Amino acid sequence: MKDKKTKVAWEDVAVLKGFFRQHGWRYFPGIIFLIAQASMDVIPARLLGDAVDLMREDVIDTHAVLMKLIYMVVIAAAIFITRTIWRSFLNGNARRMEMWLRKTLFSHLQRMDMGFFNFQKTGDLMAYAINDVNAIRQTFGPAFALASRSLFVGIFSVLQMTTGIDWRLAVLCLLPIPLLLVLITKLGRVTRTRFKKVQEAFAAVSDRVQENISGIRVIKAYAQENAEVERFETLNETMRDTNVSMVKASSAMSPMVTFIFGISFTVCLIYGSHLVRTGQITLGDFVAFNGYLTLIIGPVQAVARVTNVLQRGLASLKRFSDVLHAEPAIIDPKVNKHEGELTGQVELRDLSFTYPVGKHPEVRPALHNVSFNLPAGKTLGVLGHTGSGKSTIASMLLKMYNPPVGTVFYDGVDIHDISLDTLRNGIGYVPQDNFLFSATIEENISFYSGATHEEVVQAAKLADIYDSVMEFPEGFATQVGERGVTLSGGQKQRISIARALVKKPKLLILDDSLSAVDAKTEQTIWGNLRPLFESGTSGVIIAHRVSALMHCDEIIVLEKGYVVERGTHEQLMALDGLYAATAKKQESGEADAHE
Repeated sequence: MKDKKTKVAWEDVAVLKGFFRQHGWRYFPGIIFLIAQASMDVIPARLLGDAVDLMREDVIDTHAVLMKLIYMVVIAAAIFITRTIWRSFLNGNARRMEMWLRKTLFSHLQRMDMGFFNFQKTGDLMAYAINDVNAIRQTFGPAFALASRSLFVGIFSVLQMTTGIDWRLAVLCLLPIPLLLVLITKLGRVTRTRFKKVQEAFAAVSDRVQENISGIRVIKAYAQENAEVERFETLNETMRDTNVSMVKASSAMSPMVTFIFGISFTVCLIYGSHLVRTGQITLGDFVAFNGYLTLIIGPVQAVARVTNVLQRGLASLKRFSDVLHAEPAIIDPKVNKHEGELTGQVELRDLSFTYPVGKHPEVRPALHNVSFNLPAGKTLGVLGHTGSGKSTIASMLLKMYNPPVGTVFYDGVDIHDISLDTLRNGIGYVPQDNFLFSATIEENISFYSGATHEEVVQAAKLADIYDSVMEFPEGFATQVGERGVTLSGGQKQRISIARALVKKPKLLILDDSLSAVDAKTEQTIWGNLRPLFESGTSGVIIAHRVSALMHCDEIIVLEKGYVVERGTHEQLMALDGLYAATAKKQESGEADAHE
C-alpha cells in the first residue's frame, strides 16, 4: 500500500515536468542566494554576543564595539540584497508556474470530448483553475522557499550552538524539538484531508452560483428565489463547517510550537545561567546562544506553516493531476487519410450507438442500424419526435462522440482516419442551444475565424438577421451579453446560423435551428439557403417542422433510434405514415392559428 501511495505521488508531480524543463533552472540561483542569506542570518547573534563581552571588560574598547555594530549593519544590508534576489527567482518562478498550470488546464479542457464534460461540474473545473492552482503555486513558491530557508538557518544555527558555544546546552535545549516535528507532521495529514473537503465544498458553492446565474429566468418564473437561497445556505454552511474544521487543525500548530519552545527557553535560562556562573561560557556566549535559539523558532514554526501549505498543495496537486491524466476519447488519427478539404459527401453504414453510462441511465441505444448516403451538394432531412436520435446523428457526424469503426464515412474515408481539423473545418454546425459568447454580434458571427466584415454582413443577410442587427444603435458592434441574454430566441438562432454560414462549409448541419422563428422567417431563410445548396454545399437538416424538410432531396424519419420511413416529401406523404400524420397535424395547427 505504501508503494502505491508513493507511485501516485510521483505521477501527480509528473504533471509539472513540462514546467520544470522550461523554468526549473531558475530555482538553482534562487537557492544559492537563499543559502547565502541563511548563512548570514546567524552572524548578527555572534556579533551581538561579542559586543556584550567587549562591554563587560574593565576598559571598554569603543572602537571594537563600533566595528561590531558596523559589521551588523553591513550584514543586514547583505541579507536585504540576497533576500530580494532569491525571492525574485523563487516566488517569481512560482507565478510562472501558476500561469503555466492555468494554461495547461485550459488547453487540456479544450482537447477533452463531450463525454468528459457530461460527468464534470462547472464548479469543480472552476475550483481547479482558481483554488487548486493557487495552492500548488504556494507549495512550489513561498512554501518551498520558506522550507529551504528554514532548513539552512536551522543547520547553521545548530552548528554555531554546538561547535561555537556548548554542545551540552544545545542538546538539552533542542531535545523537545523532534517530538514537536512528529506532532506537526501528524497534524499536517489531518489538515490535508480537511483541506480536500474545503475544496470540494468550494466547488459545490461555485457550481450552485453558476447554475443560478445561468438559470435566473427559470428561477424567477417559478418564484423559487427563496427556495434557492435556502439550498445555497445549506451549501454555504457546509463550506463554513469544513473551513472551521480545517482551521481547528491548523491553528493548533502555533500554540504547540510556542509551548515546546517555552520549555527550551526555560532549560536555556536555568542551565545556561549555571554555565555562565561557573565560567564555562561567557555572558556574550549566553546572549548569542539565545539569539541562535530564537532563530530556530522561525524554522520550526515554518515547518508548521509549510506542512499546512504542503498538505493543501498535495491535495490540490492530486485533484489537478487527476484532471490532466484524463485522456480525451476523441483523438486525431496517426495518419490523416483524407487529403484536402471535404466535398460534403457523407455516408452512414448501419450505425448503432449507445451513449456512455450516465447520460442515459437506461443504457438504451440512441441509434439502431441507421444508414444513408448523402452525395455532395444534396440535402438530407431528419424528422422525429424528441428522443428519437436526431441530435445523435449530428454528434456522430461531428465526431463529438466516437461512432463504431466502419459506420461513418466522408468522401469514402472512415471518420476515424480523418483529422479533427479537416473534419470540423469543413462543417458548419448550428446546435439546438444556440450558444452565444459575451461579445459583439460581429465577433459571434465571425467567431475569430478571420472573416471580413463584408463576409459577416453577407452571412447575416443569408440568415435573415441583418435587418434586425441594423435596428440596434451599435449595429454589428452590439454586445449581446452573457449567452446572448439581450437577444430573443429567434435572433440567437439566426446569429448562430450566420456563424455557421460565414465558414462557407462544404457540409451544413442544422439541428432544429429554426424552432424559435415564425413560419414566414423560416421560409425566407430557406429561400436564401437554397442557392447555397444548389452551388454544391451539402446539408443535413434536422427539424420537427415538416415545412423545413419538404424541399430536401431525401428525408428519413426516426423513431426510437430506428429509421422507420425514407423518401422525398411527396413519397412520404403518399406513404401516409408517421411523416404524413405529422405534416397533417402541423398543417392543421397552423391553420387553427390563423383562424
